[in-house]
Amino acid sequence: MSAVVVQDLVVRYGDTIAVDGVSFEAAFGEVTAVLGPNGAGKTSTIEICEGFRRPSEGTVTVLGLDPFARRSELHREVGVMLQEGGVYPSARVGETVVQYCDLYGRGADAQELVARVGLRDRAMSTWRRLSGGEKQRLLLALALAARPRVAFLDEPTSGVDVNGRDDIREIIRELAAGGTAVVLATHELDEAERLADRVVMFHKGRIVANGRLNTLRAGRSSVKFRSSAELDTEALSRHVGLAVERVQFGVSGEYVIHFTSDDASMSGDLVARVSTWLGSMGLPLHDLAVGQQRLEDLFRELTRGES
Repeated sequence: MSAVVVQDLVVRYGDTIAVDGVSFEAAFGEVTAVLGPNGAGKTSTIEICEGFRRPSEGTVTVLGLDPFARRSELHREVGVMLQEGGVYPSARVGETVVQYCDLYGRGADAQELVARVGLRDRAMSTWRRLSGGEKQRLLLALALAARPRVAFLDEPTSGVDVNGRDDIREIIRELAAGGTAVVLATHELDEAERLADRVVMFHKGRIVANGRLNTLRAGRSSVKFRSSAELDTEALSRHVGLAVERVQFGVSGEYVIHFTSDDASMSGDLVARVSTWLGSMGLPLHDLAVGQQRLEDLFRELTRGES
């Protein structure tokens, strides 16, 4: 049995369709990253999985239960980390974690949780006196107080410094290794790339990619380089036989060429063609890199041409 099953889910707000017939599953012992820009529909989907909203159409089950109809029963075994808020301003860190551990009654040790999220020295501080990153750490501790079988984490590293991000990533990996189904909602594709076993990519209320991270990236590679901002991408595209895209503009332009082959000889031939053409045009070549396509590149490719 999958921990989370979403089938043909539709979410409407008046005449607006925020989620349009999406289906996916999240398994125990894995990190499932639900990705997409703001407004893509991922937050509405996660809120229904958490039992905070009723679906307009379709079905959702978490641990085999309807999360809206049986949310009181379900919430005893599910941890929810909101992106922000939910804590009284004058509540102290240590006392709040103790309260949550007592409410769940599942044997979580409050002092260990506070230490695990790096807030031991802030245990007597109130919510209002915490930095943005420290608030994220506390919200994560509250989600872990349930010793959850399913953990819904919304932007868990948002506003957290580099060291804090590493700590949170390690906790998430430990959760999954212990058998918890972790559903990670984020718009940061790089973050998902570091953590995810499975990726569900939203765009305009629909899923444009759904599968294991390695499978989605298999056979998808790219060549990136910098050159003159005046480079004629159409002419270079004709020369190499593949589309050359501008990534950004600046003093020097950055370009990318996507191709769907793991054949090393193909990437070598492509690099040679690019180098030869740039040389013949008297154009510079900087920071040439060949590698597996990143999630950011995959998202651009899947949504190309859509406004």
